Amino acid sequence: MLDVGLVGYGFAGRAFHAPIITSVSGLRLAAVVQRTGSEAAERYPGVRIVRSLEELLGIPEIGLVTVATPNTTHFDFARQCLLAGKHLVVDKPFATSYGEGSELATIARETGRILSIYQNRRWDGDFKTVRKLVEKNSLGPIVLYESHFDRYRPHLHPGAWRERNEPGSGLLFDLGTHLIDQAMLLFGRPDAVSADIRRERGRAVVDDAFDVTLRYPSMRALLRVTMFASAVGPRFLLHGTNGTYVKYGLDPQEEALKRGETPGGEEWGKEETASYGILTTNEADKITTRAIPTESGDYRAFYENVRDAILGHAPLAVIPEQALDVLCTIELARESSARGCTIPWR
Repeated sequence: MLDVGLVGYGFAGRAFHAPIITSVSGLRLAAVVQRTGSEAAERYPGVRIVRSLEELLGIPEIGLVTVATPNTTHFDFARQCLLAGKHLVVDKPFATSYGEGSELATIARETGRILSIYQNRRWDGDFKTVRKLVEKNSLGPIVLYESHFDRYRPHLHPGAWRERNEPGSGLLFDLGTHLIDQAMLLFGRPDAVSADIRRERGRAVVDDAFDVTLRYPSMRALLRVTMFASAVGPRFLLHGTNGTYVKYGLDPQEEALKRGETPGGEEWGKEETASYGILTTNEADKITTRAIPTESGDYRAFYENVRDAILGHAPLAVIPEQALDVLCTIELARESSARGCTIPWR
């Protein structure tokens, strides 16, 4: 049994980490850092509440720490955890700059500790389905890949750290981190990046919309986010030389976790039949259209992999080098948007 310490019990810690950790065999949520209150212990009896990271790191039984705090704290907290000899999971992004991320990766190598970044949306059912279609070449070579997070949230949230003008804020660092990671997992590093990063809501001080294009020799990956989608567009749209795949709707795990549900049972992460994506293929001038059952999503797979990597049973799935590529792409996208030009990936 591997004892886990969770730093932060806000939205990320409460919805995306604690219920997943407690659902994975071989992991035990042993302690949670909460500055005030004891909500974590009320939901998870037996969990120890501590008031500081230093107090948490002083518990020798804890072998793995998860950092689920505002982005500006990630680098400092992660550095302390690695230097204290703890294996580490950091909520995305694991740093607010490539330089910070590179330093953390170096410390992890030098201390021999596992460092992973919580890219849970690799285990969304819709993305798992897209990945399977691409790997099986079901559409032929891909010429256009679109991935959207379309939402209707026209009002700002005063006081929310994600909307404050500080390093790591804004939607490119938030949802963009997931979209970039997914695209690069499918297609690798691009040749170049072009982007339009903007503020669409009145009085917004950080980006709340973007179009980022990853340019490959024979295809484009278009990543888009807006908060003004009254009519939600497709989550995924792929055009290949032999077909098209269109998928609407979001993986159901996030809403289930927000409701306080705990992962488990055969129905966890399953999508309704009505939400299946549609694959249209053209072979020998014969057009065929059919629904593609969505793979079951399961965020537990992330923590199962971290557990197995610590025990030496499996390679780590989300490695620091991939997270550094994401941070590099974010910085190039911001440069592209500011200069109004395409930037070679470097």
